[in-house]
Amino acid sequence: MRNAEQYPFVSADVALGEASFRPYLPLTLIYQRSSVTTSGLLDTEQA
Repeated sequence: MRNAEQYPFVSADVALGEASFRPYLPLTLIYQRSSVTTSGLLDTEQA
């Protein structure tokens, strides 16, 4: 795959162990002079 990027898998609930790891994409939303940094859940399912 060309230009592949990797994103961290973050644990959502430590009680679930490996099943709780989810891939998140870091985002910065900017509007005029304000910005918010957040993350979005990636859909990594392959069809």
